[in-house]
Amino acid sequence: MNKTKRKIFETSMKLFAEKGYDATSIEEITATVGVAKGTLYYHFSSKEEIFNFLIEEGMKLLQNSIDIKTSKLPNYIDKLKAIILIQIKIVARYEDLITILLSQFYGKEARNQKCQKHIYEYISKIEKIVKEGIEKKQIKQGNAKVIASEIYGLIGSGLVYKMRSEDFDIMKLYHEFENTIIEGLKIKG
Repeated sequence: MNKTKRKIFETSMKLFAEKGYDATSIEEITATVGVAKGTLYYHFSSKEEIFNFLIEEGMKLLQNSIDIKTSKLPNYIDKLKAIILIQIKIVARYEDLITILLSQFYGKEARNQKCQKHIYEYISKIEKIVKEGIEKKQIKQGNAKVIASEIYGLIGSGLVYKMRSEDFDIMKLYHEFENTIIEGLKIKG
């Protein structure tokens, strides 16, 4: 991605997160970036295309990070720990993206449905890991769909915690989630 496109991307993400998609105009994006409308339209055909690009790239980043990390781990509890840590790091680094995703999740417009689709695909990836872990008796019996949704829900919890905490510490939050979520999934015996 070239410098101008990246700047449009990052500025749009910040504005969408702060003001909301509907309240952010192309004019405001171009003024904040410091480019002419023609330059913006050279990179993106519309505000909707910018939004779609943000969501696609953000979810790709999250899913690729999960795929790379979990593929190297043989134990399913360790895979879930890796997912939780990656989610916290994504919240810490890309708070605006998470804010946009969560704010656009509800509703019936195409934009909402796109966010829902990506989130459901991501939760399905976690669900698959949970199911395999249950089948291999590394994770205790439970509803894989519910467990995967809970693990995904940590993104929202992490974001709220970050917004409320003056000393947001990735590893501290990870250990808290590990103690409450992961410990409950381990097979005791």
